[in-house]
Amino acid sequence: MQQPIVGIPVSRISWNAFTASALALALALALALSSSPLFAQAGLAEQEGRAMRIGIIGSGTMGGAIGLLWAEAGHEILFSSRNPDELMDLVQSAAPRASAGYADAAAYFGDVILLAVPPGAIPQIGEDIGHLMQGKVVIDLTNPRADRDGPLTDEWLEMGTGLAMAQYLPGARLVKAFNSLGARMLANPIGRSGEKIGVPIAGDDAEARDIVADLVRDTGLEPVMVGRLERAKEFDRGSPVWVSGQSAAQLREALNLR
Repeated sequence: MQQPIVGIPVSRISWNAFTASALALALALALALSSSPLFAQAGLAEQEGRAMRIGIIGSGTMGGAIGLLWAEAGHEILFSSRNPDELMDLVQSAAPRASAGYADAAAYFGDVILLAVPPGAIPQIGEDIGHLMQGKVVIDLTNPRADRDGPLTDEWLEMGTGLAMAQYLPGARLVKAFNSLGARMLANPIGRSGEKIGVPIAGDDAEARDIVADLVRDTGLEPVMVGRLERAKEFDRGSPVWVSGQSAAQLREALNLR
């Protein structure tokens, strides 16, 4: 996958999912993790025969860093933004398993889609390219923020961001994950407890949850199965476990999981 795959622009999407500063941080995070002895996942997915094609919609700090780690694990990645040419440094860092394109190209390419854009962009994304995600595993790591997303923030948090996202992506195998992390946790997956940081996972499709659990392990973190999509509210922004850096065992206790 040496050459970028550039699809047709989704012209009505108004978000800017990529900035130079976000890419710089993503590259720095991935470099720090790839050189760490804690990261033993290099080629893991390929070795286990479960390498997948993953489309990333929103290749900023989180989307870029996670995509680089997945490429390291052996997955094929298509990073996307409104300006794919600006993603070439990211693609080269993930070579030879990465390319770049527009959001529709990522949605078409991936067996799994990672949504890493501001929630305010989701209604338009759903309208324009939601049909390309039907039947696919879609990982939602979005976090609404009042200063950026306005009134939508209270609406999504009251409903729970998992259920709110599902309104716009009918037919997708939606899983909430990675939203409870701070970006730098990707570069240092060992928390204060001395154990791997846990990543809560919620979704209504059991097979999709299992796929996402493997993808969490590929980043060097530990999956924590929370349950159905409605329970994603328990690890939304502002919850006691959000960006807490807790281990899997600590999360299970905090979320009353057995």
